[in-house]
Amino acid sequence: MGRKIIQNPNACPMRHSINLMGSKWKPLIVYLLNDRPVRFGKLYVLIGGISKKVLTDQLRELESDGIIDRVKYAEIPPRVEYSLTEKGKALIPIFLSLCKWGLTYMSDVELNDGREGKPLKEQ
Repeated sequence: MGRKIIQNPNACPMRHSINLMGSKWKPLIVYLLNDRPVRFGKLYVLIGGISKKVLTDQLRELESDGIIDRVKYAEIPPRVEYSLTEKGKALIPIFLSLCKWGLTYMSDVELNDGREGKPLKEQ
């Protein structure tokens, strides 16, 4: 079967999906919001290795794309929580499948984070 030539690349569902979720951080942010609303500071700590500016930008993009909701509480100090919309929740089975695939094909060194001993998933 030959490849399909796409006359309008913007009409490609894969391109659309990658445009929405194709950054280094967005899939992880969505995955971390799976179970419950999470505050900005907690996301920042859970993700690690991301700057506050980049996290802010990624959250704004996810919100404008309808993937997450942002709720600002009228408190002092201000409190903001992020949660998944229905559109965002629809991504969770896809990400869980990716996790399962990753566990299947990760080497022991990757599972151990380069250390000797038990894999991280069991610790």
